[in-house]
Amino acid sequence: MNASSPEFKKLWKEPVVRLGVITVLVPTALCFLPCAYLYIVHGVAPTFDEALKAWGMIATIFGAFYIVEPISYYPILGLTGTYISFLAGNISNVRIPSAAVAQDVAGTETGTLEAEIVATLGVAGSVVTNLFFVSLAAVAGAYILSLLPPSVQNAFKNYTVPAIFGAVFCQFGMKAPILILFAAAIPFLMLYVAPLYGLTFLSAAWLVIVASVFGTIAIARILFKMGKLG
Repeated sequence: MNASSPEFKKLWKEPVVRLGVITVLVPTALCFLPCAYLYIVHGVAPTFDEALKAWGMIATIFGAFYIVEPISYYPILGLTGTYISFLAGNISNVRIPSAAVAQDVAGTETGTLEAEIVATLGVAGSVVTNLFFVSLAAVAGAYILSLLPPSVQNAFKNYTVPAIFGAVFCQFGMKAPILILFAAAIPFLMLYVAPLYGLTFLSAAWLVIVASVFGTIAIARILFKMGKLG
């Protein structure tokens, strides 16, 4: 069975898309309930210009993610994992590592149907686990953290996310070590070298993200055609 076979489409893709669209659009609509409440009960609502300005401020910071995240995450998460992850959140620091570890343990190859199904199971498991520990942290996390020495508290606050990103970077880098050089060099050059030559605009966060992701993809494609990547 392959991704384009009628059987796979009927058993997997169609139900996933049908349910996934609902589970994404309904929560999206529910996000507007507080705004609706403020308008209906208190008569408070921004003008179109104010709403557009607020969206523009957010888009300048996170706009690049609108394009980068779905494209860069999909090969790992697959169809179902993408729907679940964008609904549950914590994609880069929880869902991606969970999907990647599940695929490694199962010995599946990224991009295959087996890998997509395994990734879905890994992501689903992470949602259940995450829900439990987030609930626990919400109830007792602050208290437990307050019992730890200040140095440990600072370590949790400042280094947890970088440690996760570093682990994920190395995990995938081990599959194609040659790409580590380019994946690290692109943001390094844009953030630290370009400003030395007056090219400060290249250090904009959104531009670094886009260039790092799509630049690495382009280099991987070139190396693959050259026979340097298996």
